[in-house]
Amino acid sequence: MEDLLYKMAITRIPKVGGVLAKNLISYCGGAEAVFRAKKRELLKVPGIGEGIAKNILTQNVLHEAEAEMFWVEQQNIQPLFYLDDNYPQRLRHYDESPLMLYYKGTAELNAERVVAIVGTRSPTSRGKAICEELVAGLKDYGVMIISGLAYGVDVTAHRKCLAVGIPTVGVLGHGLDKIYPVENKKTALEMMQQGGVLTEFSYKTDPDRQHFPMRNRIIAGMCDALIVVETAKRGGSIISAELANSYNKDVFAVPGRLKDKWSKGCNHLIKTHKAALIEHAGDVAYIMRWEKGKSSKTAAQTQLFVQLSEAEQRVVDILKLADETSIDKLTFQAGMNPSQISSVLLNLEFKGLVKTLPGKRFMLY
Repeated sequence: MEDLLYKMAITRIPKVGGVLAKNLISYCGGAEAVFRAKKRELLKVPGIGEGIAKNILTQNVLHEAEAEMFWVEQQNIQPLFYLDDNYPQRLRHYDESPLMLYYKGTAELNAERVVAIVGTRSPTSRGKAICEELVAGLKDYGVMIISGLAYGVDVTAHRKCLAVGIPTVGVLGHGLDKIYPVENKKTALEMMQQGGVLTEFSYKTDPDRQHFPMRNRIIAGMCDALIVVETAKRGGSIISAELANSYNKDVFAVPGRLKDKWSKGCNHLIKTHKAALIEHAGDVAYIMRWEKGKSSKTAAQTQLFVQLSEAEQRVVDILKLADETSIDKLTFQAGMNPSQISSVLLNLEFKGLVKTLPGKRFMLY
């Protein structure tokens, strides 16, 4: 528990984000070591200047973290450090991933298949109906659905998940001591029993405007596929889609009529090849190569007679245990970063051992 105190305290140091916090921990040798370090040692860490060093040395954040740790325990909230096994593994390999997440719920955050559904806060009746149809159609593919618990498309997706029995997680732009918007509080409480709510923000953090784009990177990073239902050409949904593309996720969009305001964003994503056009859940499953039901874990009987490096052999051994798997899951299981896993997979393709499938998935020949 003492180690948790220091981990939580680092997130409260002013002007220290996820990247710099990870550098501090790496250079100092642990979260507690950051607060034991001398000023001269802190100043050797890239990005740490006099101001940040002073904030660390005064250790005021330790008192704040102690109060929050007590509150988290009382509220049955799970703090997830970025090196923990139950931290969302699809997210952790990105440099900008949060150092700490706070989670309250029952769903497995590292579910086999994760779909994000996003869209405007003011959807048309058509948009709501399409969103509900997509959610219902995805149930047979054993997915978990994530969104932002905002008005409109987000909460429509969450509520339909609750109605049809799909685990659903809402990623919030504030601390877990409140639910915003308050109109969605009942839905959030139900989600804690059939999914959960997740945030990177400490308790007593208000839903400030700048927090929601930050929230969107978590949604984009946690999913295998991101679906945009209705949106204008600018806004949070477009930010989420752009982030998902930058993270090499599969992005889908529902097309609409040319003159409709809330179709312009989706149509633009499709036109610029930043999203695949979909009409129903089956289109997502086809591109992702998902069969109905949860994917089986039968061992592949592949005989290999090619000399492999240690990293290549590690990836091959993982693929032997699955019919096919995603690049995100491979990255996590192999303990590599995205650039390393991409290089290894390319070498294995050249050697004729690995086949690339649609949806950034891979299998052994």
